[in-house]
Amino acid sequence: MIDISVIIPVYNGEKYLNACLDSLLNQTKKEIEIIAVNDGSTDSSLDILYSYADKYPAKVRVITQPNQKQGAARNNGINNARGEYITFVDCDDYLKENALETMYKKAVSGGYDAVACDVDCIYPDKTVVIKPGIDFETDELSLEQKKKLFLNMYAIVCNKLYKREVFERGNGIRFESGIWYEDVLFLNMLVPYLNSISFVDEPLYEYIQRPGSVTYTYSEKLNDINYVMNRTVEYYKEKGLYDEYRDELEYAYARYMLATYVKRLSKSKDKKRFEEGVEYALEKVKAAFPNYKENKYLKKGLKNLYIKYFNKTLAKLIFAIEKNRMN
Repeated sequence: MIDISVIIPVYNGEKYLNACLDSLLNQTKKEIEIIAVNDGSTDSSLDILYSYADKYPAKVRVITQPNQKQGAARNNGINNARGEYITFVDCDDYLKENALETMYKKAVSGGYDAVACDVDCIYPDKTVVIKPGIDFETDELSLEQKKKLFLNMYAIVCNKLYKREVFERGNGIRFESGIWYEDVLFLNMLVPYLNSISFVDEPLYEYIQRPGSVTYTYSEKLNDINYVMNRTVEYYKEKGLYDEYRDELEYAYARYMLATYVKRLSKSKDKKRFEEGVEYALEKVKAAFPNYKENKYLKKGLKNLYIKYFNKTLAKLIFAIEKNRMN
């Protein structure tokens, strides 16, 4: 019997893969399968995966595909999963040994569609615990609770355990391939189709913060944040959800472009590029939501006041503070 399918997208993870796989094989929850999807790795990752599959044939399954990026690898894993529940682990991260058992027990105790846990964000010099942005549990999510999830849920997929059937709602919810911030888009699409949710007030996912990761490295792919937010708005219109979630969509759009995008853009350490990016961010927000400054969520809170009154002068301060920081 397989209770949980653990999906690992793998691309050139030879440095970290053994530790990741060992953390899964050492779980106190034994009724699991590990689906490792090799996404066209050019290092020794595939050899490592096959060595584990040979040693633990009842536990480890290896799927290979040409390089199609993380979203496609996760989708391949979902399509091949046999467990009642699904979770995701990145190949350079780890789980605490009681993670799957703890989250599974919580999930089945209320038949929840999803269960989230706290995350240990592990930096070279410190560990910061991140809450999941979910502080309630219910077996019948209201519209207001879904809106709260949309706004507050920590936008990574790896600290959550999902019922497999959830992925087939809304005519099939999958990751988009070849983009950065696919977690944000995936969770944005998922929220309206969740019927129940719970959380575990314990850090069970070990999220290793590396200097070369997407979060801390500048790339032209940073503009995918804007793509993700535009695609989110389009999706909600396609599904007839836009009117219900309009305020939340507007707020999230402004927050991601004027806060997340601008902060990440500072990592370029190129002042001219940064200034051009700030122009781009302001232009995109004003084009999508011309009256965003009137959004109800921007009326209180220091962070929200930052978004409401964001301008080029404030952007320069952000650049000075953030350009050399890792977190």
